[in-house]
Amino acid sequence: MLTLLHQLTPAQVEQLHQMYRQEWWSKDRALADVPTLLSNSDLLFALWDGEAQRLAAFSRVLTDWVYRAIVFDVIVAADYRGQGLGARLIEQVTTHPQLAQVECIQLFCTPEMQPFYEKYGFTQAEQLLMVRPCGGVRE
Repeated sequence: MLTLLHQLTPAQVEQLHQMYRQEWWSKDRALADVPTLLSNSDLLFALWDGEAQRLAAFSRVLTDWVYRAIVFDVIVAADYRGQGLGARLIEQVTTHPQLAQVECIQLFCTPEMQPFYEKYGFTQAEQLLMVRPCGGVRE
């Protein structure tokens, strides 16, 4: 049985970093940066497999608590995929009582993930995502 967590222990942070290293969009994240990333996020959602002592899935939210909440880092460990854990994370985010009054929940996704997120009420935005890289590459 998986347990929903809203904070991570140091060992779980290391497991999250290992999950990040497996994905193209997060493979270059440094372990030293992950605690800062977590402490500066407003809400954390993690699914913990207590029997295996493993982090199975994770996501985080940044929000102003009024107009916008942005979901980041929806990630499921490779050997836990296909079990509905991504859906469970998104359901936890979209039904979280602290986000109930937020005008709009947003996220970024690849085109192949669009149908998945549409099942939870997300639609394609009219805005164009623009990116301005800052600083150098983290070591």
